[in-house]
Amino acid sequence: MSKTKPFDISKRAVWKAWKRVRANQGGPGVDEQSIADFEEDLSGNLYKIWNRMSSGSYFPDPVRLVDIPKTTGGKRTLGIPAVADRVAQMVVKLHLEPKVDPEFHPDSYGYRPEKSATEAVGQARERCWQYSWVLDFDIKGFFDNIDHALMLGAVRKHTDCPWVLLYIERWLQAPGVDGDGQRIRRDQGTPQGGVISPLLANIFLHHVLDKWMADSYPSLPFERYADDMIVHCRSERQARFIRHRIEERLQRCKLELHPQKTNIVFCKKNGRLGSHEPVSFDFLGFTYHLAWHDPAMENSF
Repeated sequence: MSKTKPFDISKRAVWKAWKRVRANQGGPGVDEQSIADFEEDLSGNLYKIWNRMSSGSYFPDPVRLVDIPKTTGGKRTLGIPAVADRVAQMVVKLHLEPKVDPEFHPDSYGYRPEKSATEAVGQARERCWQYSWVLDFDIKGFFDNIDHALMLGAVRKHTDCPWVLLYIERWLQAPGVDGDGQRIRRDQGTPQGGVISPLLANIFLHHVLDKWMADSYPSLPFERYADDMIVHCRSERQARFIRHRIEERLQRCKLELHPQKTNIVFCKKNGRLGSHEPVSFDFLGFTYHLAWHDPAMENSF
């Protein structure tokens, strides 16, 4: 570690980040450099990353934008950073994640160490037996619409490390390059496909939703996996109320509910259905429906 550099980043941290990036593999970025290409001059490439990050002269390349089909139809745009930028992002992730993850809500399950979609599904299943109603929603274009100033404000609640804040801001502002080679300026959002993006998403939604829900409505349990969330309610009226409050909350944070993916669902077999028709919802690839509350069907899950 050099004492002449303004930022205290160790070469060991860069090496650990590289090993994680190499294990994850992934395609090349705009520079068309693959993992194998990067390894041809591994020592030199890692030294450049360390030298630039520790001196403050590191600036990321644009991200390569790739459209992939969604299972539900349509397309999702991934932003693929260059290999060197993935290593740099991993340096920040490995520094920041151990500090922030213990502060996250226990019912935040996405992109977290020791958490999984299976755990989220199991918890949702148990609570559907206890609560008659569910508000099922996700956020419209969440990764594409995160406000940069609000995002950085959320990160500052967890760290004042100058190089962490500096490089997160540069990654947020890095332009994209589409399949035609056109450079696209980004004034908001964090690209899906970046190493740091899932952690940033969790930091943002921890403050926008998780902590706000726990502080304001502690009697309403929820499960959140990235921007896919369900809230358990005792009544249809309560579900409609919390939908309205969440909608207001998201609007204040420059986000909005997805109109086609937001539903109030009756999820208990015993009781009167009332005025709302939906009796099933999908969460993380599983369909929850009334039959779950028939003891003969419990093992069908």
